[in-house]
Amino acid sequence: MNRICKPSQGAGKKVILWLAGVCSSLFLPVLPGCGRNRAPVAEPTAPAPEVTVTSSDAEWPLWRGPDANGISPDASAIVTWGPEKNVLWRVALEGQGHSTPIVVGQLVVLTTAVESRQQQWVLAFDRETGQERWRGLVHEGALPRKHPKNSHASASPVSDGRNIYVLFIHHDGLYATALDFDGEIVWQEKVGTFRSEHGYGSSPALYQGRLFVNGDSLENCFVAAVDTQTGKVLWSTPRTTTGRHGSYATPLVVEFQGKPQLVLSGMGTTDGYDIQTGKRLWSVPGPAEVTACTPAYDGTRLFSSGGYPEKELLAIRLDRAGSGEEPVEWRSAKAVTYVPSPLYHNGRLYVVTDSGVAACLEAATGEVVWQERLQGNFSSSPVLAGSFIYAASEEGKTYVFRAADKFELVAVNDLGEGVFATPVICGGRIYLRTSKALYCLGPSGQVTLQKATFAR
Repeated sequence: MNRICKPSQGAGKKVILWLAGVCSSLFLPVLPGCGRNRAPVAEPTAPAPEVTVTSSDAEWPLWRGPDANGISPDASAIVTWGPEKNVLWRVALEGQGHSTPIVVGQLVVLTTAVESRQQQWVLAFDRETGQERWRGLVHEGALPRKHPKNSHASASPVSDGRNIYVLFIHHDGLYATALDFDGEIVWQEKVGTFRSEHGYGSSPALYQGRLFVNGDSLENCFVAAVDTQTGKVLWSTPRTTTGRHGSYATPLVVEFQGKPQLVLSGMGTTDGYDIQTGKRLWSVPGPAEVTACTPAYDGTRLFSSGGYPEKELLAIRLDRAGSGEEPVEWRSAKAVTYVPSPLYHNGRLYVVTDSGVAACLEAATGEVVWQERLQGNFSSSPVLAGSFIYAASEEGKTYVFRAADKFELVAVNDLGEGVFATPVICGGRIYLRTSKALYCLGPSGQVTLQKATFAR
C-alpha cells in the first residue's frame, strides 16, 4: 500500500514521505548547547471551526499523518480543551513511551515500555470508547542503555492496513516486528546490530511493501529495507560512523520527477538512496552529526534541520543534488530545530524549536516572516489542521496558532501532564498522548476514564 504525500497548496510536484518518530514524537537527548526558556506568551483568542468531517479524514496510519507531511485533512478539530473540558475519554497508561499513536480502522495503537519488568509492548484501544482491545508483548528483558529523557518506546508504529509495524532496540540489536490487527506477532526480525548511546527514536518509513529503517548508532551505522510480508532484510547500506554519537532521524521516501528515492539525514550529511538497491545517489554535507527531526519537502526543496553539535537548517534542491551544481539553495542558523520536525505549507516553512521559538520562513529564500517565543520546551512536532497549527510542549501545554504571515495565538490548552508525542488529528477528534495517559479530545466531551492493564 502506497500513500502519496502531497506538498500543500503552491507546490507543483508529488511527494512520498513515509515516516514516523519522535522523531516522532520522539524524545531526544538534551545535549550540551540546547537552550531552554520560560518566556511569557501573548493572550490567545479562540474561534472554533465548523467543518464537516469526511471519511478520508478518519485515519492517521503513520508518524506525520496520512499524507506524511504533518498536515491533517480534517479541518474540524477543536482548538480549546482542558482536564474537564472537551475530553471524550482518557486512558491511564502504565509504563513510559514517547511514540505518537496511529489511528487505523477502529483502533488507536501505540507502544510503551514497562522498565520495572523490562518489557516493550504494543497497545490497541477502541477509538470510540478508549477501551483496551488488545496488548502485544514484543520484547522482554535486556533493555539497552538510554538517555534519562528518552523512553524504550519512542519510535512510532506504522500500518499499511494489513499489519502494524514497530521498531525497538533490544539486547544488541535493532528489531522490526509485524503484528496483525488482533495483536498477534506475524514476524519479528533483527535488522542489524545496534550499539546504543541514548536509545532509539527513529520510526520506519513505509513504501511499496518495504520498511526503511535507520540504524545509526555508535558502531556500524546503516540504513536498511525490510520486506513487510516476511521481515527479510532486502538490502542494508553502510553509513558514516563517527563513534562519537548516534543519530535519530526518520528516513522518508520522496518522489521527484516521477522517481522515488529514500532520504535520511544525520552523521554529518543528508543523503539520497535508491529504494530498490540501497545505492547512495547523492550526499550533501550537513546539517549536523546528530539529527532527530523529519525533513519537510515542498516538491523540489528538502528542508533538513539539526541538531548537535552543529546547528543549521538547509534547503536542498533535489534537482541539483548529485548533478555537480551547488544543491544548497539557502542555509540558516535561525529557526533551527533538533527534535520537532519542520512543517511546509503553501510556500511557508513553519518551525517550533526545542527551546520554544515558533517561526514562519519563506520556503524559497529562508527569510524569516515572523518569529515568536512560546513558553516551555518542545519535543513534539507541530501539526496543521485547517488554518491552525497545534504544538505541544514537554510541560503539557498545547499552543494553537494560525498558519499565516502574521503570528496569531488562538489558544493555550493545559492538561497538566507532560507531552513528548505529537498530536494526532483525524475523524473530528484529537488523540494526544501525555506522560500519563492517552486522551481523545472532541467537542462537548465528558471525561470517561479507562485503565490499561498488563500481564504480570
